[in-house]
Parts: sequence; C-alpha cells; structure tokens
Amino acid sequence: MKTSLLMALLTLPMSAALAKVPAAKAAELDGPKYTCMGAERAASPSGVAEYTGKFVGTWPGQSKPFGYEPGPYADEKAKFTISADNVGQYADKLTEGQKALLKKYPKSYRINVYQSHRDFGYAPWVCDTVKKNAVTSEVINNGLGITGISGGIPFPFPASGLEAVWNAVNPHRASTEQAVTDIADVYANGSIAWGRNKFMTYNPGNDPEKRGSFQDKLNSYFYTSYILPERDKGFTAVGYQPNDFTKDATASWQYSPGIRRVRQAPEVGFDYPVPPAGLRTVDDDYGFNGSPERYTWKLIGKKEIYVPYHNFKINDPSIKYKDLIKPDTVNPEYVRYELHRVWVVEGTLKAGVRHIYSKRILYLDEDSWHTLWADNYDGRGQLWRANFVNFFYSQESKAFHRGATIYHDLSSGAYEAGYLVNERGKDWWRINQPMKPAMFSPEAAARGGH
Repeated sequence: MKTSLLMALLTLPMSAALAKVPAAKAAELDGPKYTCMGAERAASPSGVAEYTGKFVGTWPGQSKPFGYEPGPYADEKAKFTISADNVGQYADKLTEGQKALLKKYPKSYRINVYQSHRDFGYAPWVCDTVKKNAVTSEVINNGLGITGISGGIPFPFPASGLEAVWNAVNPHRASTEQAVTDIADVYANGSIAWGRNKFMTYNPGNDPEKRGSFQDKLNSYFYTSYILPERDKGFTAVGYQPNDFTKDATASWQYSPGIRRVRQAPEVGFDYPVPPAGLRTVDDDYGFNGSPERYTWKLIGKKEIYVPYHNFKINDPSIKYKDLIKPDTVNPEYVRYELHRVWVVEGTLKAGVRHIYSKRILYLDEDSWHTLWADNYDGRGQLWRANFVNFFYSQESKAFHRGATIYHDLSSGAYEAGYLVNERGKDWWRINQPMKPAMFSPEAAARGGH
C-alpha cells in the first residue's frame, strides 16, 4: 500500500497541487538524519561518505580568497578505475551514458574512482531559506512556476519529478560569475575547432542582500561575447531568464558585427543550438536549465552512482589544453569520480511539442541539487548525447561552481569541452563580484560587440 501511494504521488499531473511538507518533517532538516538540503547524512555500506559539511568557504590548505585552489583532496590517489574491460562489475552504479562511452571509446574513456567525501556545507542563511521553503513552496501555474524564497532550493523532500527539476533549476550557487572561457569542439577525425568568449551571469536571487521570491520577474541575466572563432568575433548576446514561465520566456538581444545593430532574438530557449558548433542546446547548460514545460517529469528515485565530483584539478592553470583536450573525450586522468547518492529524474517529451531530445535523464546530487550528469535521447529513442559538469567548491561563493563541462555526441563521435579557463590567466573565474542589470542590457550588447 505504501508503494502504491508513493507511485501515485510520483505520477501526479503537472496541474495537481502537491502537498507541502509537514512541519514535523521540515523540522528534521539540518538534524541528525537529514542535511539542510534534505540529503541523507549517513554513509552507505558501499562507500558513499557520511555528510560532515565542516568546510564552509574555506578548508585546510586553502590559501587565496579567489582563484584556483587544488582543494583539500589533491593528494589522493584513485582507488580503482572502471574501464571497458571491467564495466560489468560496476554497471549497477553507472549511467547509460557512461556505459555507452566506455563501449564506444574503450581506449580513451575510463572512470577513475576516488574516495567519496561530503565535507562542504552552506552558509546559515541558505539553510534557513530551505527550511522555510520546505513548508511553503509549491509548484503553481500548471508547472510553469513555483513559490518560495530564492537563494535556496524550494523542495528539500521532492514528491514529484517536477519538484526535483525545479530544485535543479534553482540550486544555491554563485550570485555572479565572470570569466573568459575557451571552447574546444573536437570532431571524430581528431580535428579541433576553438572558440572563446567573455562570459558573465548575474543571479540576484542567490545574493543574500538582494534575494526575494521565486515569483519575482527575473531569475538571472546572461552575457556572452565571442572572441573566437574569427567568423563570430564581436557577436554578443545578452538576456534574461524569468522565474515563472506562465507569461514570459527566456529572452535575448544580440549584436551582430555584420549589420552593426542590436536585435531581439527569436525564441532562444529549449533546443536553440549554442555557438560556435551547436553541439549542445541552450537548456543543456548546467545539465538542464530553463522552463520544464516541454517534458513530463518522473521521479525515478535515489541511486548510488559514480559521478564527477570535487573536480578542482581539471581547471588547474598548470594543465595545458594540449594535455587535456584529446580525441574522443577529455583526458580522463584529470577527471575525478566519486560514489554519491543522486536523484534520478526522467523527462519525456510531451505529445505535440518540439524538442530535439525525446527523453532526458538527469542525475541530481542529493547534497547540492546540481545536475552532475545528463543522458539525452533522440527522436528514435536512441541515446544521443551524454553530458557532465565538473563542479568544484568555490571559496569565493561558498558554493559548488561549474568548471569544465563536457558534451558528448555519441552519434557523430564529436564532443565539446566548454567553460575551459586553464589558459586564461587573470581571466580565470571571478565569482560573486558586484554586478548590475545594466551590464546585461541591449546597450551592453552593442558596447561588447565593438
């Protein structure tokens, strides 16, 4: 009977009003059983670490207020490696995308597994926000919006796939980020096409001084201005993403050097291809972002998976691109995997709705709610793209921050490595620096394109 009730809850239609968490359940947050994000504190017999949350903004050996740090686990060695030769031994803790990569690239792709750690925590105000959201937040407007206080996830105990996805869209992370990032598009024949852009985002909801409600108009602003490839030099796009998609959508204004004008772009959400190569979609960013409206979301449940975690090393300025960017995939010696519990969420494209992905499966970290891995399927139901984000903990924002992000196209054999900053010197990530909305205006796009 309990199983039947749970399945009924997990398959409620988007329009249904889901019950809020009872006060007694919310009171368990940040207690002996659950973290303030709703994750299980306990270790698991198979190797998931116990949650300590003992490092907030700093850790032993951290020496700089910003910029690259090797992290507290830099001296560790891999416990074992998963390869095409032994994949069967670990298959129950791998994603379908990981297994497909091991099969397609048996000599290039492997998974180096390290000791699991769960030592990074959150500022008290973030935990307080989540506790308040637990008893007040709701999915509203037929799934297109939510209520609650920004700055923390809305649903620490998700009762549906839709609630889990709204957590993934709104994890606690940096309020601002800026860098000059490199982009490597690596094709099946081994050739590499390079891109480079100046990149900024601003999410006032993650600033404790400016945060408000998930019903405020704007969730975040973005700015990207291309430096490479030469054909795209000067192309600049700015815009915003709303909180509620009932009457609004992701909007963008673009400056094109060819016409020397700023124009509002047509629809730029969902499967809009991202320059320079179109090897990923707009909503592939962060694993998944934007409106959840085109999919029916199902909460599969929580699983233990070997996922990319604590990936400080891959962003190390001492690592040159010639050593990192290899045929088939990035050099696996620079990617750290750990065993963690993740929420598995499946999105199935609704009938009569367009998107290049017919299905997507997201693997959401129970501790941070970031999407660590995403497997995306084509219109025939075949696994097409396997994407992962290499997060590292930022002392500057006291939160996990995205680093090098890898988008694999299993059909063509190409991949894109984006958000690369290794060779950017002083233009490496700066996080939580003051920004204003005017920096993301159409006028800013015109200035950036010149």
